Amino acid sequence: MAKKTSKGGAKIVPLGDRVVLRRDAAETTTSGGIVLPDAATNKPQRGEVVSVGDGHMTSDGKRQPLTVKPGDRVIFSSYGGDEIKIGDEELLLMRESDILAVC
Repeated sequence: MAKKTSKGGAKIVPLGDRVVLRRDAAETTTSGGIVLPDAATNKPQRGEVVSVGDGHMTSDGKRQPLTVKPGDRVIFSSYGGDEIKIGDEELLLMRESDILAVC
């Protein structure tokens, strides 16, 4: 099980098949240099894995470790996960199955 201290100083340890992600920052300007207001920016579906749970429970009662590990860059489902705030940092808590790819 990976423990990670967030920028706010609190430790967050996801359980089971859960993963904690730090979402990438939204683009604030277009490629042409136009500055976008906050309402016009989309939340990116990419981020970095901060910490992972101890894995899936298989039907025979054994624990299977997760595929992703802290530090991995991932693409995830736009509707997956829950936004949580730890200290001054906003993170996402989601199931590993909501992660679509490692990049």
